[in-house]
Amino acid sequence: MIPVVISGGSGTRLWPVSRVKLPKQFCELFDESLQTLSLKRAEKLGQPIVLTNTDLKALTEKNIKTAESKADVLYEPMAKNTAPAIAFLCRYLELNGKSEEAVAVFPSDHMIEDETGFQSVIETAIKEANKGYVVTLGIKPSFPSTGYGYINTQSNTLNTPVDVISFKEKPNLEAASNYLKAGTYFWNAGIFIFKVSTMIHHFKAKCPEVWAVASQITKEQIDSGDLKSIYEKFPNISIDYAIMEKLKSSDLRCIPCDIGWSDVGSWDAVAGMFNNRKTDFVAVDFMSSNNFTQGLKDKVYAFIGIHNLVVVDTADALLISQKGLTQNVKDVVDQLKKLDHKAIREHTFEDRPWGRYEVLKESENFKSKVIHVEAGQQLSYQSHNQREEHWVITQGSGEVVLNEKVIPVKRGTYINIPLKAKHRIRNTGSVTMEFIEVQMGDYFGEDDIIRYQDDYKRI
Repeated sequence: MIPVVISGGSGTRLWPVSRVKLPKQFCELFDESLQTLSLKRAEKLGQPIVLTNTDLKALTEKNIKTAESKADVLYEPMAKNTAPAIAFLCRYLELNGKSEEAVAVFPSDHMIEDETGFQSVIETAIKEANKGYVVTLGIKPSFPSTGYGYINTQSNTLNTPVDVISFKEKPNLEAASNYLKAGTYFWNAGIFIFKVSTMIHHFKAKCPEVWAVASQITKEQIDSGDLKSIYEKFPNISIDYAIMEKLKSSDLRCIPCDIGWSDVGSWDAVAGMFNNRKTDFVAVDFMSSNNFTQGLKDKVYAFIGIHNLVVVDTADALLISQKGLTQNVKDVVDQLKKLDHKAIREHTFEDRPWGRYEVLKESENFKSKVIHVEAGQQLSYQSHNQREEHWVITQGSGEVVLNEKVIPVKRGTYINIPLKAKHRIRNTGSVTMEFIEVQMGDYFGEDDIIRYQDDYKRI
């Protein structure tokens, strides 16, 4: 069996922590990121594949390294929704002689608390997939949610494959309440298990316009990453619309289950999972109750006479919401999009293949950063046309290459990088190197970089 973790998303529902350049599966919401937890679950089932797009390449590779995972990665050149993604996956496996393998597809940004129950349900699903069924997991609803799609089934027996009557779109509150009372409606978790050849058959029969594109993909194009011209031809359509909702009951099974599942789709959901959380900050509730804080390390939060609030604080944005209303964060993000505000796209920090940088201060006259370079890593050999840089090493040791001259550096070393000078820094030590960078010039954007050599193929 091949476990596949699908990783995508643009980072809206958990703003301001989750953003376009750091979607929620990579965020440090828990002790480990959601994608790390997903990889660890997948590795108990087999050799995982992460299916993602090239925009998330650096984050994905860093996450796999941090998680000490052995996962393979399959990159889409652009996001085109879940039907093209799964068709691409099936074509890749077909080209590699794995058409008769069973595949389990999981979103990368969901939480499952009952790991043992999850493993048992997947084992049952694999048996059904090997019989030729497409299998989906139905989550026993705990409240009348209007934010999830539903699966209407013939039976409410848990952990047993049952017939599917129909899929239901996200309902209004009255319909969701009726679904809960009926007892045979389950949340659609977006987890699918199938044999590759079975899904290819359904693509050909139910959504031939998607498979017509996927079938053009060659092994050589996948190996080289030269997929953009073909991928642009895919329609933007979900696997639910393209395949699942068109299948006959004789082709489909649902396994209802209660495995502590959450799509972590709102701050209310996060708050519900953190009743006994240890934090890096101090939150004091005086004459207050039932407040949730996602705060900054070493910062004090005090509440007086405040109840039922969600407070999410980052370096450049603050969200305050009544509990029960955090689904409306997407509307806040929509308003910020109209203003083209950078706070929806990026944080004041950014992970890079070699480490991370964090902006300390930015003004018209200068921009300062703290930069961390991991052991054995180096920045690209580069220059800037619109700024000079001043570096002070604060931790670790290594060397700077400045216009081909190699300069050893250690804690306390100062280096001046003149305008247009070619330069790089490499960490030759065994611990993370840290230095302060002060930029001075006319423009401080990250696009003022000319690369000449790069270990991460960004030239």
